[in-house]
Amino acid sequence: MVSVRFVQANGDERTIDGEAGLTLMEAAQNNGVPGIVADCGGNCSCGTCRVFVAAEWFGKVGGPNELELEMLEMHADRRDGERLSCQVTLSDELDGLTVSLPRSQF
Repeated sequence: MVSVRFVQANGDERTIDGEAGLTLMEAAQNNGVPGIVADCGGNCSCGTCRVFVAAEWFGKVGGPNELELEMLEMHADRRDGERLSCQVTLSDELDGLTVSLPRSQF
């Protein structure tokens, strides 16, 4: 299992365990994490599963591809480390990952 800490916009935190091979979005939804709306079901076509990857993890998570960047550009509150959780696949290397959620998804 891969442990992931979600930090809500109001500062509340929740740590979940997700199965390696699932996307970060799937693990969040399976564990009832609020703020991961995922209107498109993980097809990289809505931008409602956005997260901000903690700086110390961004090298392991990596950056967005071109399609993901197009979705991210729709949002006004952009930050470094921004990703769509549907495009991040959990692996043992990401155990302990910390992500923050934008206020706009609540």
